[in-house]
Amino acid sequence: MSGAGMSGEGMSAGEAEVDPAALRRQIATTLMPGFAGTTLPEWLAQRLRDGLGAVCIFGPNIVSWAQLRDLTDDIRAANPLAVIAIDEEGGDVTRLYYDSGSPYPGNAILGRLDDIGRTKEIGRMVGWELRAAGCTMTFAPDVDINSNPDNPVIGVRSFGTVAERVGAHGAAWVSGLQSTGIAASPKHFPGHGDTAQDSHLAVPIVDVGLDELRLRELLPFRAAIAAGAKTVMTSHILLPRIDQVNPATLSRRIVQGLLRDELGFDGVIVTDALDMTGASGVLGIAGAAATALAAGCDLLCIGTANTDAQLHEIEERVLAAIDAGELTRARVAEAAGRVLALAEDSAAAAIRIPIPEYIKNDEPEFDLGQISATFEVGERGNAWLADPPRTCSVIRLDTVANIAVGGAPWGPFAELVANPTSQIAEEWGDRPIVACTGRSDSDVVLASFAPVLVVGKDNHRHAWASELIDRLRAEGREVLVVDMGWPSDDRAYADIATFGASRLVGRSLLNLLSSR
Repeated sequence: MSGAGMSGEGMSAGEAEVDPAALRRQIATTLMPGFAGTTLPEWLAQRLRDGLGAVCIFGPNIVSWAQLRDLTDDIRAANPLAVIAIDEEGGDVTRLYYDSGSPYPGNAILGRLDDIGRTKEIGRMVGWELRAAGCTMTFAPDVDINSNPDNPVIGVRSFGTVAERVGAHGAAWVSGLQSTGIAASPKHFPGHGDTAQDSHLAVPIVDVGLDELRLRELLPFRAAIAAGAKTVMTSHILLPRIDQVNPATLSRRIVQGLLRDELGFDGVIVTDALDMTGASGVLGIAGAAATALAAGCDLLCIGTANTDAQLHEIEERVLAAIDAGELTRARVAEAAGRVLALAEDSAAAAIRIPIPEYIKNDEPEFDLGQISATFEVGERGNAWLADPPRTCSVIRLDTVANIAVGGAPWGPFAELVANPTSQIAEEWGDRPIVACTGRSDSDVVLASFAPVLVVGKDNHRHAWASELIDRLRAEGREVLVVDMGWPSDDRAYADIATFGASRLVGRSLLNLLSSR
């Protein structure tokens, strides 16, 4: 993946005269590390003072709203023009509610509601929360088309399977969010939906040509760009019919050729995290950073718990690429200029668009019936709801969450913990919950043939989960299977499919099962 993605342009005499300190500052402006802990490390504060362009905040960096605001204030004190980014999608992928689960429905449910105004309003609600937290950009919305139900990393993060609907809702979310002064970053260009691999762990291959890409995957990005998206995030997927060697983030044909030249995007191009295998599995993080810059990316998301030593290595690798003629100083200056322009725009927006006085840190409220009306209920589900058992045992299928979702609480279990004194929690509090995490747990035998409620995510993608469900059904039990992920096309393991596992969706599910 090395040479093919690098810019081979020569170095001009003017470039050769650039102040080395100024060049290092420009390189630093393009870097966006994460960090460990809940306070700003001194090494990171010093780098911000020296011109580091951005910081990315992840779930483990947050313990409370007040702590998060203190953290962003400290970042801004070190560098008033730092981009403060966060991966808040308003659904299964949440950072603001990483400890409790999101109070928003998520994209798949918004796509099923198909109310453009509602989607725009939720984008606005997320934006005001991020403004109150002191952030300036979020890596959202996800405008991938989930055309493969076996997709392990997109799924319910997508607005749906139809390009036009995904595009319409993505554009609405961008518009609502950016009306608050927060920069959107629709992702993952040029589309991560048609794959059964996770780019955190591998290099997914999407074997489609340009014509098909233009008719499907690119449509939502065109819509988001037309809506004014200030940034776009790339993906680490390989499209061999376009570039046989480099994944999208490292491919000049895709970043410059498609996103810049064909789609006309002139904002900041952000990489997905470079510590992901899809980007750095061959080149290493430093090599991927230099190659991404040469491909046309402007802001490099490094990862989650980065270090001073890592950033130094990246800077040295970028300098070496310039010396070798693989990357030009002009390209670095262009990238740094775009990042600074975004930061200045965010600072101006914070003054121009004050946070309304009515905005508080109270959770948003939703009509639970409206949410559950988007659920897909099959024959077994309808039979259960028509004549619900007085009580039941609950089996929780704890499959391994993808890295984007992380360890955030999910579904009804998040709701029962977050609101233990609610009427719903009181009704469900005495029902035994058996947690299953794999085949070793699937031999669990319940004490009786009482009705069983099985709740999981993407049940069909995990053999041990589907085998357990098959065994329960074969034993003659009354079994209701809920899939809170993206179910298989045949719905074999989804008597009720919720198309989302946020805490709000969990509350809506409990309400549905309790109210009949």
